[in-house]
Amino acid sequence: MHSSSARQYFYQEIQQSDQHIDLAKAALHIAQEEYPPLDPQEYLNALDTMAEELRERLPPESYPLKIIQTINQYLYNDLGFQGNKNNYYDPCNSFLNDVIDKRQGIPISLALVYMEIAQRIDFPMEGIGMPGHFLIRPQVPDMEVFVDAFENGEVMFGEDCQEKLTKIYQTPVTLQPEFLAPVTKKQFLMRMLANLKYIYLNQQELEKALAAVERILLLFPEIVVEIRDRGLLSYQIGRFSQAINDLETYLAKSPQARDAQMIRNLLTQMGR
Repeated sequence: MHSSSARQYFYQEIQQSDQHIDLAKAALHIAQEEYPPLDPQEYLNALDTMAEELRERLPPESYPLKIIQTINQYLYNDLGFQGNKNNYYDPCNSFLNDVIDKRQGIPISLALVYMEIAQRIDFPMEGIGMPGHFLIRPQVPDMEVFVDAFENGEVMFGEDCQEKLTKIYQTPVTLQPEFLAPVTKKQFLMRMLANLKYIYLNQQELEKALAAVERILLLFPEIVVEIRDRGLLSYQIGRFSQAINDLETYLAKSPQARDAQMIRNLLTQMGR
């Protein structure tokens, strides 16, 4: 499959209302740009099979914590899923096919596997976009518990999230309610793509970083910093027409931005 076909499939999937977006399928279309021969149905079937095996292990009592315990036993002990702590910034950790094949990933990609399997056994969960670390939460009324898919499904409460934030930022952080707010499916996909963007920027793989930005803008076309970054990456790659268009748009939308003068200088260099 050509990468443009994968991009088109991704675009088609995210055109639906948020509740109807198939997160796993959209994530696999992201991976298809890296792996053109990838067959998304193969991995959707793999998730179905995992859920069927898990369903057979579920306890007779459908207490949420019991279900979480059973999912954890199956995913982490039986199948061997784990957080890739040794090579956290490997882009493979962000591709759902690699995560399923290699049984390792980062918080958000492991959360996706966990959520997809939980959904299939009628135990829906939602993503929680905590700063610096992605969590999930069962959609159970009056139950404020969180699950850390990166740490073998560790169950956490509010005070644990506070400690996690303090540890991540190495300074006391006050837990704000918005830190534990659920994310939409589009926000979930944006966070996956943002991870890829920064990995590729650090590796100086500018074409791939640009591809991540382009898909973020398919999700949220009005994010001005992403328009700017598409322009800057286009400039570095030599796509000057796209660069001029994006950087002029950025200045029009954010004329007082801190980097506005630098952007104007860059446009002058390109003859604008």
